[in-house]
Amino acid sequence: MCAWQAFAEEDTSLRLPDPKFSPGNDDSWKNAGFDDSSWKTIKADVHWENQGYRNLDGYAWYRFRFVLPSSFREKTFSQDKMNVYLARIDDADEAYWNGVKIGKTGRFYDDQGGYSTNFNAERNYQVDANAPFVKWDQENVIAVKVLDDNGLGGMNGAKPVIRMVDKVLIDVSKDADISNPELTGKTVILSNGFSETMSGSMIATVVDRLTGKVLETKKEKTQITSGATHPFKYQFKHERGQMLEVRYQFTDEKTGKKTGAVVESLPYILTPVSPETPRVNGADVFGVRPGSPFLYKIPATGKKPLEYSVENLPRGLQVNNATGIITGKLEKAGNYTVTLVVKNALGTDRKPFEIKCGDLLALTPPMGWNSWNCFGVNVTEEKVRGSAQAMIDKGLIDHGWAYMNIDDGWQAAERDENNILQPNEKFGNIRKLADWMHERGLKLGIYSSPGPLTCGRFLGSYKYETLDADIYNDWGIDYLKYDWCGYSSVVENDSLEAFIKPYRVMEKALRKQPRDIIYSLCQYGMKDVWTWGAQVDANTWRVTGDIEDTWDSLSGIAFRHGVDRMAPYAKPGRWNDLDMMIVGYVGWNDNLRRTRLTWDEQYMHVSFWAIQVTPLLIGCDMTKLDDFTVALLTNDEVIAINQDKLGEQAHRVAKEDGYEVWVKPLHDGAVAVGIFNLDNEFSRIKVRAEDAGVNPNNKVRDVWRQQDTGVFGNVYEAVVPPHGAVLIKVQK
Repeated sequence: MCAWQAFAEEDTSLRLPDPKFSPGNDDSWKNAGFDDSSWKTIKADVHWENQGYRNLDGYAWYRFRFVLPSSFREKTFSQDKMNVYLARIDDADEAYWNGVKIGKTGRFYDDQGGYSTNFNAERNYQVDANAPFVKWDQENVIAVKVLDDNGLGGMNGAKPVIRMVDKVLIDVSKDADISNPELTGKTVILSNGFSETMSGSMIATVVDRLTGKVLETKKEKTQITSGATHPFKYQFKHERGQMLEVRYQFTDEKTGKKTGAVVESLPYILTPVSPETPRVNGADVFGVRPGSPFLYKIPATGKKPLEYSVENLPRGLQVNNATGIITGKLEKAGNYTVTLVVKNALGTDRKPFEIKCGDLLALTPPMGWNSWNCFGVNVTEEKVRGSAQAMIDKGLIDHGWAYMNIDDGWQAAERDENNILQPNEKFGNIRKLADWMHERGLKLGIYSSPGPLTCGRFLGSYKYETLDADIYNDWGIDYLKYDWCGYSSVVENDSLEAFIKPYRVMEKALRKQPRDIIYSLCQYGMKDVWTWGAQVDANTWRVTGDIEDTWDSLSGIAFRHGVDRMAPYAKPGRWNDLDMMIVGYVGWNDNLRRTRLTWDEQYMHVSFWAIQVTPLLIGCDMTKLDDFTVALLTNDEVIAINQDKLGEQAHRVAKEDGYEVWVKPLHDGAVAVGIFNLDNEFSRIKVRAEDAGVNPNNKVRDVWRQQDTGVFGNVYEAVVPPHGAVLIKVQK
């Protein structure tokens, strides 16, 4: 066990071992006596498709064998009920304990009412601890029947656990008050389910996660009557970047019994505050086609007001000195080198900037926002405008974030008499919305499908591609996400050409337009889209299925999806898209919640997306951005790695049990090194200079903290949080 692990796990729960697994369906598989010795063992916290069972749809079973010790229930207040926690299951399931049904979520194909899924629901099945089918101090079998209609399939999200159900419960609020980056506020609710009053002490212990040192203990005596609750309000002070963990536990003064401890990590911000002196941020290069409307907002930070100017700005372009928005039109192809200049009362900053007027767009990965992961088909114009205003008010626009993309759900039920696609009642005049965006330096994206219908069953572009491209131009659209959904019903055959065809049709329609529209293919990596996306002039192409806000989904895309093999196809104007980011408040509908990723996992997420030069599209409700999420998305040195004009994707240089190391070359000869801990504990990870391809004498910069840390040495050593990352830049 690592010295910096704060707390040992107490014997108040039983973690189930890895289960046996088999595709298929047989009712006898639920019974304890069934012989499953020939079945394969897999992990229960990872979708089965990420464990070698590709394209497995239909039924499959998991079987957990374990001895249930009587000792762990003797420490708890209540000894009558157990909770079987099976995390999340994609899609529907039915669970049995020694052949007896203990719970079900969703419906199977032959159930009354037909198939129904609830894959986002957590499975918590309660069991009577004294039931005759529960065998204490003997072997037990929990069998889980799963139906996956499509997608990844199976158990995921966390390892299954059996816990005794306490009648004294601690509920820690999921939402922390982190409006002050150095002060975290938490609310903890203690509840008494017994028939008598409980007297005892509530203790919150604060520990430095790196060292294991106890920094603070907050103890409060309390008395709670039967059926009552008592709130405890805590404020935990910490320095910027300090990683803290808190353990909450109640001890009964009469019996000395303790509740199961609730342990959580507090949010921590690594990104330094931007200086008040002016600084030009963003990419070093921008692509535009001859004759197309030009729009670029100079991203810059510093104490307002700022004054913007551009030296050597070519004829046809002009800059607004108050807003930093460059507009106009370049009629002649060519490369134009200019200097972006920003001033305020404290000084001046300059940055060389190259405008490439030619055939290629998106010379660096697009950065912006997409409505799907937070609003789903419930997106409205009001929500899009609100998110755009938050992009400005929270300052993300000053770090290079530009695109505001409307996903599925904006289309009217029918085309007009001229077959022109119309917005539905949730949207007004889209041309006015685009103008509103452009006036503020933002760009507007939209969504469609090559099929008759979209994923959300709205109208697609099938047989109306030219009309739709024309209206996108008329509206002032800057970005098109073109989603395969619905085209499966009309695809001619399973050939590669049949899969390319619909994207080639829209390509031709877009190229006829007198404005630049980023072309983003969304078809989940079918037919190895990264090998042919450039042939249809796509700027980005999705290489994965839809991401979810779980470690299993995130780590599956990053470390089990074969991203490395796609790297040769990434280059300026052509990007492998790993899907939208799942930080902040998400939900895919109106029921928004904070992402289920831990703070550490969110740092890993943004770090990996940065070095993979994938498009950076925020998926959360922008109006709910807190300081942690803003800091996560506005670290200019992290962004610079993603926006590096060389455009080379990272490649893996080390893969060991529990960690991976990836290296990305940069245009100035330096390299970015991402060190990723896949383990559940802090890990001390060593990277050899020869593996990273660096000189041992080269200087190292911690990119998240924006600090120089010395030289690399023959071996660079990093302490990396669980499911977290260390991102460094090694100078040439």
